[in-house]
Parts: sequence; C-alpha cells; structure tokens
Amino acid sequence: MRNRWLIALAAIGLHISIGSVYAWSVLTRPIMADMGFTMSQTTWTFSLAILMLGLSAGFLGSFAEKIGPKKSGLLSMSFWVAGLLGTAYALSVHNLTLLYLFYGIIGGIGLGIGYITPVSTLVKYFPNRPGFATGLAIMGFGFASLIAGPLMQFLVAHVGLVNNFIILGVIYLVVMGASSLYLKAPQQKQPPRTTKDKSTMYVHNHGMLANDAMKTWQFGALWWIFFINITCGIGLLSLASPMAQETIGMTPAAAASLVGIIGIFNGGGRIAWSTISDYFGRAQTYILFFIIQIIAFYILAETNNALTFQVLILLIITCYGGGFACMPAYLADLYGIRQLSTIHGRILTAWGLAGIVGPMLVSYFHEAGYGYTTALVCFALLFVLNTIIAIILKIYGKRGLHKRYC
Repeated sequence: MRNRWLIALAAIGLHISIGSVYAWSVLTRPIMADMGFTMSQTTWTFSLAILMLGLSAGFLGSFAEKIGPKKSGLLSMSFWVAGLLGTAYALSVHNLTLLYLFYGIIGGIGLGIGYITPVSTLVKYFPNRPGFATGLAIMGFGFASLIAGPLMQFLVAHVGLVNNFIILGVIYLVVMGASSLYLKAPQQKQPPRTTKDKSTMYVHNHGMLANDAMKTWQFGALWWIFFINITCGIGLLSLASPMAQETIGMTPAAAASLVGIIGIFNGGGRIAWSTISDYFGRAQTYILFFIIQIIAFYILAETNNALTFQVLILLIITCYGGGFACMPAYLADLYGIRQLSTIHGRILTAWGLAGIVGPMLVSYFHEAGYGYTTALVCFALLFVLNTIIAIILKIYGKRGLHKRYC
C-alpha cells in the first residue's frame, strides 16, 4: 500500500501537466500573429486535442486499466511530451498540418490516457468519500492553467513560441515521469462481514460491465448532460483571453492573468463541488450546476461591465470543473467500480465531441458578425434542457441498476 496522500499528489502532478491544454487561449493571438493563421484554424488545434482526448479515453480506458496506472501514466507522458516537442517543430516551419498532428492528435492521445489513469486508483484509496477522491484526481487538471497561463505568456514574450513548447515539454517530462512512477493501485481488502456501510460498494470490486452500462438509458442521459456542460464551458475557456480583450478591453497580460485565475476556480470548483456532492448527492449537485449556468450565461451575454464579466466567467467555470469532478463518482454510484475507468473513458467521448462543438460554435458566431452574445444565449437555453434531464435522472436514475451487480 502506498501513502494515499502521496498517491493523490502524484495524480495531481499528472493532471496539472496535461491540464495545461486549458491555457491554449493565451497562445491563440500569438500563433495567429506569428503564423498567419485565422482564429478558426488556431482554435481547431485545441478542438482536435480535446477530440483526441475523448476518443483515446473512450477506446483506451480498458487498456489503461489492464496495464495499471504506472505504465499508463508513463505512456501518457510519452505522447504528451512528444506532442509538445513536435509542436515546437511545426511552428518553426510554419506548418499547420504538423501543428494539428503533433499538438492535436499525438498530444491529444496523451491527454486522454493521462486523464483516466489516476481516477479509479484514487477512488480505491478513499472508499468512503468517492466524490472527494475524484475531485482530488481531477483538481490538478483545472488548476493547471493557473500556472500554465502566466508561464506561457512569459515564455512567449521572452523566448518565443517555439522555445515555449520545448521548455514545457522538458518540465512535463520530469513531473509526469515522477508522478507515474509512484502510482500504484491498492491491494484488495475485504471489509468486515458485519458492516452495513453503503460505501462497501466502492471497497468491493463489484459493478456493472462497461458494455452493459452503455446499454442503459442512464448512460445516454449522463453522456448528454456531460456533453452540454463541456460544450458551453469549453467554448468559453478556449476563447477566454481574446473575449476578455474584445469585450471589456483587457490587455493581453491582464487576459493571461484572468486565464490563470480561471485555473484557480476551475480546480477549486472540482474539489469543492465534488466534496459537497458526497453530502448533497450527485444528482442534486448537477441540477444546481445547470440552474446557476442558465442565469450566468444569460447575464454574461448582456453585460459590458468588467467586474460582472469576470465574476460570471469564474462562476461558470466552477460549475464546469465541478461537472468533471463529480462524474466519476456519479458513475460509481450507478454502476459500481468494477470497470469504472472503462465506463468513465466511454463517457469522456462526450468531451471529445464537445471540444470541437464548443470552440467552433463560439468562433462561428464571432466571425459571422454576431459577436459572442448569440453563442452565450444559446448556451443558456441548452442548460434549460440539461436541468430537465438532470431532474429525471434524480427521480428515476438508480431504479433497477444495482440489482444487476449487487
């Protein structure tokens, strides 16, 4: 048995490295200026990385579970670092296709493998608090832009775009390598026969098979609300820096700082909301997320006030991050942990698709002359539908599922 707090630290180290993808908006304008690419072309790089994240998590989840967290973490490191170093080469030769290949495809595969690697492992170290455990595992991904945003802005300004990716690649090689080498699943322990603690469903390696879980209507409903939550949040994240500069007149340095602050609320929202969900319930927590975002996106579409703009973005981002952190525990509530990594990977395909739809939707409305307002109102309406589905899941979600494996 490893020390579970050091396991948590290793999980955070892995996620804080791959989570730097969320600071992409800091690089949008420098890449457009230096490479001559359009906003849509530049944003597509980010979207492709998120698409490959979702696809690799979905299709490689069972493989990662089979080889164990250490090997899958090192595999993630190899792809992500290779993607960053390849991105440096692509930018040095001004080649958009190579940028898509290295950052979007190769780097994106590393993101997907790295994202699912520590989640089920950490749940097993904190069997009585699955929400808190998944929040810890995923918190680093949200906090990453707090460090990566200002760091990228500094590196681009002082050493250039190409060297920025080389330096980041070396840093993440060290951090991800050390984190992966410490990760190890705990040995199975049987709880006392007399226990009546409901949390034993997490201690026992019981649960539904991934293929059976995918056939339930609950899986489809969770996939959809996850997809919408990510589409709207990631659309905001991918263009947070240019939106702040155009809407409220922020300087590039101030906008990069906002991206860093977004990282605080993204990561903080993950651990805070997932911990709350252990007491409040996963279904109720998602309903609250969606109601908050209906109001926030609608007001954001109408405001030009700098303070209101920033407060609303940060509020939305806490719900966005919380949606990620609560999902593995929600899946464990419904399907157990027998194949949690695999089921979680399948649900992350929603992230891959949302990574394309969200940023491209915002970019489309912006380049068509509608600004950001139309997209934000559209997002508010989508959350109305999400709220209805979340209420149905609250009422009927657990019916009949536990009989299949308990």
